[in-house]
Amino acid sequence: MPFTALNSHSLIGRQALLGALLAAGHFVLPLATPAWGLDGAPGLGTSQSDFGGVGLMQTPTARMAPAGELSFSLSRTEPFQRYNLSLQPLDWFEFTLRYVEIEDRLYGRAIAGDRDYLDKGMDAKFRLKQESRYWPEVAIGLRDAGGTSLFGGEYLVASKRWHDVDVSLGLGWGYLGERGDIASPLGWLDERFDDRPGRAGGDQGGEFALNQLFRGPAALFGGVEYQTPWEPLTLQLEYEGNDYQNEPAGSPITSDSPVNLGARYRLTDSLTLGLGWQRGNTAMASIGFATNLAELRQVKRDAPPVELNEPGTPPEGDWPAAHRQLRNNAGLRALRIVDQDDELVIEGEATRFRSLAKTAGRANRILHNHADADVEAFRYRWYSQGLYLRDDVHPRDAFVDAAASSEQESLYRHSLYSQAATGPARGGNTLVETDPERWAYRFSPGLNQNLGGPDGYLYQVQLRASGEYFTDANGWFSGELGWTVLDNLDDFDYIADSDLPRVRTFIGEYLEEGELGLTNLQYTRTARLDDDWFAMGYGGLLEMMYAGAGGELLYRPFNSPVAVGLDLNYVKQREFNQRFGLRDYETWTGHLSTYVQTGIEDVLAQVSVGRYLAGDYGGTLNLSREFDSGAIVGAWATFTDAGDDYGEGSFDKGIYVSLPLDAFFTTSTRGHMGIGFSPLTRDGGARLDRRYRLYDITQDRQLHRLWEETDQAWR
Repeated sequence: MPFTALNSHSLIGRQALLGALLAAGHFVLPLATPAWGLDGAPGLGTSQSDFGGVGLMQTPTARMAPAGELSFSLSRTEPFQRYNLSLQPLDWFEFTLRYVEIEDRLYGRAIAGDRDYLDKGMDAKFRLKQESRYWPEVAIGLRDAGGTSLFGGEYLVASKRWHDVDVSLGLGWGYLGERGDIASPLGWLDERFDDRPGRAGGDQGGEFALNQLFRGPAALFGGVEYQTPWEPLTLQLEYEGNDYQNEPAGSPITSDSPVNLGARYRLTDSLTLGLGWQRGNTAMASIGFATNLAELRQVKRDAPPVELNEPGTPPEGDWPAAHRQLRNNAGLRALRIVDQDDELVIEGEATRFRSLAKTAGRANRILHNHADADVEAFRYRWYSQGLYLRDDVHPRDAFVDAAASSEQESLYRHSLYSQAATGPARGGNTLVETDPERWAYRFSPGLNQNLGGPDGYLYQVQLRASGEYFTDANGWFSGELGWTVLDNLDDFDYIADSDLPRVRTFIGEYLEEGELGLTNLQYTRTARLDDDWFAMGYGGLLEMMYAGAGGELLYRPFNSPVAVGLDLNYVKQREFNQRFGLRDYETWTGHLSTYVQTGIEDVLAQVSVGRYLAGDYGGTLNLSREFDSGAIVGAWATFTDAGDDYGEGSFDKGIYVSLPLDAFFTTSTRGHMGIGFSPLTRDGGARLDRRYRLYDITQDRQLHRLWEETDQAWR
């Protein structure tokens, strides 16, 4: 977007810059008797702005939502209707994905008929300094940095609270600084900062607008939010730095005033309504829903742990009964229980509770009641899909003492230790041995969705039935049948120009002809090659669109923050009806992936490089965080060498949420439900949707919160 350049070397520009930076960076100078304080209404400064993310209306503030917050909001200020999804994965980082419908501008009749233009964008905000008694909270942010940059801008902003008033002041570039009150603040560093390039994002959009960042003239913005005596109601006053002279609308937009007025009414803890008067001539309305994933929980009605026998009570020694109790009360499926010298070795898999500490704590009580007096420790040898992963050792006396007195819990916690497991127990007296379960099945809802293309919001609601049949501990058949209950995929028409093979853009045909489709039918086998090496092979109908065969190799040292995996697959495209027929297109695809537990607030970073389904080469970055509740939030981006042939946009991106089912039911479960927000319309950067991944299967190689979760042992 064009900007009116100001002389960055003028004295007025420099003075304004100095004043703005002082205001945004410090806001108030420390006084002998401070006027500002941190007290005030707890909900003040947490509203979602019109663009998503914590802010006032058109402008952001330095405030952050609590870690784990997930917010959906919809706002309308003619001619813009904005759909926002905002995540707060870290205390100091906010991420927003947004779609803006421009009601007086079309994609073009050749592309989407009479449908309104829909623009996609991503925002990010980083907290630089947390608020203290004297100093404000300070944040830096990017708006619309990953799309066409029609609303692209950058900012530095500070916020300070005084009782029921929250005040913000910021400096904005791009869309946030169109008024151009201040000459280029960074022009003294380099002359290239004096001017801001025009529209970024490439011909198709989707590129990061790095060539625009913090360039060109800037403008001040800010505002005040006031918590009224009526608790649900907050009032807002805002001064914005946009003059609306370069809007991406179909018709010119006039602004009679840079001051906006607004009100937010909180219907419930999760639902907020907003009204405002913007530009001095236009009404605004909004609605927002928020929930905190880090605090998801449900009151449980699980059976209580069994009672420990009184000291001196003879051991029960009924191991078939103990095996049933382990399954029903502790949620532990034990393949073998072996009396080995002074230890009981339990080879098993947790089936109910997310916390292994809780599973082991309940199992300790059962084993103590049945074991002879010479048993000094319980060794849990955890396995998954036939792979032995680790041993957790619980000293018996330390557990019994801690169960009797909370003062002993610290000693019990420090007596625990864990080590890598290499295989089944050898020698000793086998007390229990059972065959692996042969069958497992489940029913679940499913949602496929596509947002942001010329076809608007597309969705498919499914009922899915899936099952597994185990031939032995390391091998199994799996299948999944999907039945479409509700969809609007008849609206899927637009296919972006691309010379790439149509590896994903046949999605409409698959979903139309496969109303009842076999989305998976394969045989999978795992093996442990060495102490830290795991392997998996598979073949069959691997996903909705592809059949074939492949394998994966994973190097994952015990409790190491780093793992490396390699998968290689030869696949052929399936017929649209999702039965057993195959089309002519065939290819090989595979990736080398590195997984890093960063140690930063439970963030997992995954970097994958390799060959995608359309034959393009590139890489995918995937960042995710798991909260104590079990909820996982993540975002990914894929870049390949497809260039202009990529399809709609020039790279792929998306966010996802994985919710623990444990948070929605009164009985405990280890299941998860995933929801993704990503396009389905691109052929570039398309990956094979493999059902099983060794990194997920071997997750218990990582200790995670073994010692921190010992309080779960008493529940």
